[in-house]
Amino acid sequence: MSPLQYSPPINYTPKPSGIPFKIKNPSAKPWLSQATATVAQATATVAHATLAQATLCSASNNSSGYWYEQIDHDGESSFMDSKYKDSYTVFRNVVKDFGADNTGKNDAAAAITAAIKAGPSNGPDRGSSSMGTTGQPAIIYLPAGTYLMKSSLQLYVGTVIIGDPTNPPVLKASSDFKNDHIIYAKDPNFGGTINFYIGIKNIILDSTNVGADKSINLLDWTVSQATQLTNVGFNMPTNTAKHVGLTTQYDYNSNLILNDLWFKGGAIGMKLSGQQWVFKNISFSGTTTGVQAGGTDIVFLGCRFEQGTLGIDAQGTSGSLTVVDTTGVGMGTLISSSSSNTAGNSIVLDNVQNSGATVKIGGQTTLSGNVANTWVHGHLYTSKNAKLQSQQGQTVTTSRSPSLLSGKNYFTMAPPTYQEYGTGQVLNIKNVPGIPVYGDGETDDTRNINSILSRYKSSCSLFYFPAGTYIVTDTIFVPAGTRIIGDPYASTLSAVGSNFEDESAPRAMFRVGYPGDVGVAQVSDMLFTVADILPGCKLVEINIAARSPGDVGFWNTHFRIGGAAGSQVESECTDDPNDCKAAWGLLHLTTTSSAYIENMWGWTADHDLDGNNPQTISTGRGLLVEGTAATWLIGTGFEHNTLYQYNFQYARNVFTAMQQSETPYWQGQGSKALNPAPWEYLASSDPDYSNCASRDSKCRMALFERIYGASNLFLYGGCNWVFFNNNGDCSGDCQTNAIEIANSTSIYLYGTNTKSTTNMVLEGTNVIATESDNAGGWGGVIAGYLYDS
Repeated sequence: MSPLQYSPPINYTPKPSGIPFKIKNPSAKPWLSQATATVAQATATVAHATLAQATLCSASNNSSGYWYEQIDHDGESSFMDSKYKDSYTVFRNVVKDFGADNTGKNDAAAAITAAIKAGPSNGPDRGSSSMGTTGQPAIIYLPAGTYLMKSSLQLYVGTVIIGDPTNPPVLKASSDFKNDHIIYAKDPNFGGTINFYIGIKNIILDSTNVGADKSINLLDWTVSQATQLTNVGFNMPTNTAKHVGLTTQYDYNSNLILNDLWFKGGAIGMKLSGQQWVFKNISFSGTTTGVQAGGTDIVFLGCRFEQGTLGIDAQGTSGSLTVVDTTGVGMGTLISSSSSNTAGNSIVLDNVQNSGATVKIGGQTTLSGNVANTWVHGHLYTSKNAKLQSQQGQTVTTSRSPSLLSGKNYFTMAPPTYQEYGTGQVLNIKNVPGIPVYGDGETDDTRNINSILSRYKSSCSLFYFPAGTYIVTDTIFVPAGTRIIGDPYASTLSAVGSNFEDESAPRAMFRVGYPGDVGVAQVSDMLFTVADILPGCKLVEINIAARSPGDVGFWNTHFRIGGAAGSQVESECTDDPNDCKAAWGLLHLTTTSSAYIENMWGWTADHDLDGNNPQTISTGRGLLVEGTAATWLIGTGFEHNTLYQYNFQYARNVFTAMQQSETPYWQGQGSKALNPAPWEYLASSDPDYSNCASRDSKCRMALFERIYGASNLFLYGGCNWVFFNNNGDCSGDCQTNAIEIANSTSIYLYGTNTKSTTNMVLEGTNVIATESDNAGGWGGVIAGYLYDS
């Protein structure tokens, strides 16, 4: 590999493409028929009574080690040809199964590489580009210990490296290390923007054996959405000018979130270029430069910089840099940025603690010391003055909702590992005696999943869904007290059948609690999809409220409509959106809900991940938020949904850090359907586009954000991108309106970015902010937009 520090031009256009699934089962058609799993006892009836969970669970004494290492793993690649499927293993323990040395004495790179590459015993390996994007899930498990690395590891789509969080394994480069990275995460066969479903968690990367005068990078993370890098440490020598923790240097990329990481030593912690990120709960200690941040829209949340020369080098942040609840201790300068004659290079600081130079612009100190409230450098709109103000450093008040806070900071939490659980508390959904569940992409598992969740709801069990596709023909009900975890990107619930066909009466595939329920409901590492064209399917509905922040949460859990094996949408939705109302909507947070959501991609496919079928799909809605108690959305993206991506309807007390969205590629000039078409039955929360002329195709495109009747919304880092009109390249004014706000109070938008949009913000039908007035970044940048606040 030759390094490439890649920043896209303003006219950049994605080049989506798929990976052939050459060993797919040609007879797998879950949308045609489903055998129902045998139920050994009467199917449990789900009660509709309000449930208030009285007590929290206590963990057992976990003396046998991390539960994920100890339990049986019986996951599968559901749509692989049966000729190969039986010999394909998803979970691979690098020590037990591949003989990797974890004593630190012998090279472990070859054994770990063998674990990563292994395909079916009688078929191609995972580096051969033969199993699509979704057909080759592989969990590479590293038990505790030290793994000596004399050469690099190369990952492929579908690869997740997981270590023991109770004693994180160390991948330690040898003194004679051969390559420039310990791990290359990007699948080299494909571009960075289609590198999905890759993860690393619970490990430490270490370069302290390598001379401080030798160049080495610990990890290249040139990947995009539906990826996870969490609970990873980067240990480097101090006083080095050549060790770098993390790079994104091998192509363009479109990532969402990096979270809960630590960097010690090194010349640079993270050297990045790409589209957008939120960096959450990341610490840097003794690192000369914490982050070189090249990108369009970047948010730092809850980060800490200690004993370094420079915290954030934002010279390459062309759009906006937003820094929230972040601390600098013993730093020469916390933030350095370029001066600009446009709206680009905007900076927003919100609750930032620092004792020295806090912001330097063009080499000159602009701000020193703490920022108790909000400081804005860039274009600002306020309630008292709806006209553009270009600020070189203006303090404004952000009146945070107490329900969103932990102390003075916005509440955040690390993704749960459940490391405190013993194996006896983990219930494999496929191994419950007398209640068979298959997850085979063929059998209807609905009744038995519901039966298990109902029967064991008070047992404080952790429900583990092994890799596979679980066919669902009616609503899965998740009661209070439920904790669910899957194999990342491989454990899928897929809807099919007549219960989800009526657009006028949408039905949830996965319902979390009923209105009024209070307690715990947590979901990690799951994926939701449809196996057929289902205009009445609302994939996930959350009704339950958390008793304490984080009790109700989703982590690294994603949506995919079309674009993959196992769904008729992939093969049938190739041309006309009027013929493909594939799902009513993705996620609904109802009025009674209170949920914490981190690292979620709600993707209606623009291309085929497992082949080359064109994808022209209409999913009605992205994310609808109606919750009023407290909602947290951190590192989320909703893309290519028809009526809207984000809709805050009468929502109150909402915190977001990074909202990324794109318009459907088939909309715009020349489209066969103009909003609200093809959707005929509009909900009261739906925009009807009556403000647009009947044939105005650029006005009748999906809103990125709709805010109606809402209050106390705190939205940091909004990315609103348009790339295509009618599946053809488009630059300039490709869409009329991006964000619409009406009848709301106390709305705070910080770090809002658009691409190829005429109007950035409307108040009702009145245009307030245009992209041309706020030119910068990838099109338009607004540092701060305060609506009735």
